[in-house]
Order: sequence, then C-alpha cells, then structure tokens
Amino acid sequence: MTSPPPIARVAAVVPARNEDGLLGACLDHLRAAMDVLERSSPRCSAGVTVVLDGCTDGSAAIAAEAAARDSRIGVLAVDHGCVGAARAAGAAAALRGAADPGTVWMACTDADTRVPSHWLRTMVALADAGADAVLGTVEPDADDVGAPRHASWRARHVLADGHGHIHGANLGVRASAYLAAGGFAPLPVHEDVRLVEELRACGARVVASGRLHAVTSGRLDGRAPGGFSDYLLNL
Repeated sequence: MTSPPPIARVAAVVPARNEDGLLGACLDHLRAAMDVLERSSPRCSAGVTVVLDGCTDGSAAIAAEAAARDSRIGVLAVDHGCVGAARAAGAAAALRGAADPGTVWMACTDADTRVPSHWLRTMVALADAGADAVLGTVEPDADDVGAPRHASWRARHVLADGHGHIHGANLGVRASAYLAAGGFAPLPVHEDVRLVEELRACGARVVASGRLHAVTSGRLDGRAPGGFSDYLLNL
C-alpha cells in the first residue's frame, strides 16, 4: 500500500448557530492549536472557517472580530439551519482551490467546544503515520451538567485509544478521503456518524485516539433533537 503524502495544510471547520456565549473561547483554543502546530511543523499552514448558520445573536460580531485579529480565521455565512449542511459548506469553502486534497487535513469541531492545544499537531502526526481519519473524544463540561450527571456520563464512556465514539466536535479527516466518501450529508443530526460509515465503506483507515480529548457544552437544551444534549438529558 502506498503511503499517503505528508500533510501540508490543515483546515478547521466550525459550524455555529447562535453561540455567542461560547464561540470566543472555541476560537481562542483553536488559535492556540494552530500556533502549536505551526511551531512544531513549519511545513504546515493552518486556518479556520467559522460557518455562521442563520445566527441571530452576537456570533457574527465575535467571528468578525476574531478574523480581524487573526488572518488565519475566515467567516462564512449560510442559512441552512442544519449542522450537516453547515459542515459541508464549511468544508467546501476550506478546501476550495486545494491542488492535492491528499495533503490537506480537515479538522472538525463545534462552536461550543474547546479543543486542547496539541489537537492539530496530534492529528497531523496520526495522519502522517497513515490515518485517513481520526476520531477524538468529547466530554461535557462538568460545570454545566453537575457532578451526578457527569459521573454517570463518565461511567458510560471509554476515553482510551480504540474507543467507539464518533463526535463531529472532535473529528479529523484527510480531504481526499472526505471527498471519496461523499462528504458530510445534509442531516440535522448524526452527519458525523454517516461520514465515518462511508469512510470505512471506502476502505479508509480510521483511527480512534484517546489523546484527542475536547470539552464541550453540557447544556441540556440542545440545538438538534436527538443530539448530544438529548443524550445528556436522558442520563
């Protein structure tokens, strides 16, 4: 089997729908992750596309201010009202003009999520070792859900290498594999699960890593019925 080409560019995609309370922290953590990647791998450039999906709050102003301070951050406004369609739009914008999709890594997270500073560096290392896609883990913010519900969540989740979880808030994929799998479907929920199913059907090498651990909002009034918030509510 031919080894994949090394990653030369990382494109992070962040869908946001009325997330002005959390988007700023998300982008701060992504900036730190881009800094770590670029210091450790000077050959890699990095950028973030914030996809504002029908926002009616202050999210647009927060994204614009972040973009004004950091040229690596771009903003795309859509009105899909659907996380799968928003992710797909962000991916299309981030990958536009890519001469060799095999050298581009797309990193997906959510506007209510805080990724670790080594997030992109670790994804690129796994990609350069042969991964076509990487699945990280996501933990609800304990301050949001309270100790009993957080303990119940912890008891049900394996956070080590080889875990079985799929979260659009902590997922990376080589652009060539993403395109071969058909990209994100325009689904209101579980678009991440569908993509990974298609990746595996295409023969992509999918790696589940316990090193990539993010913290996400533990709110119980979610944006999409049947999503992460409903799961937390039913614990």
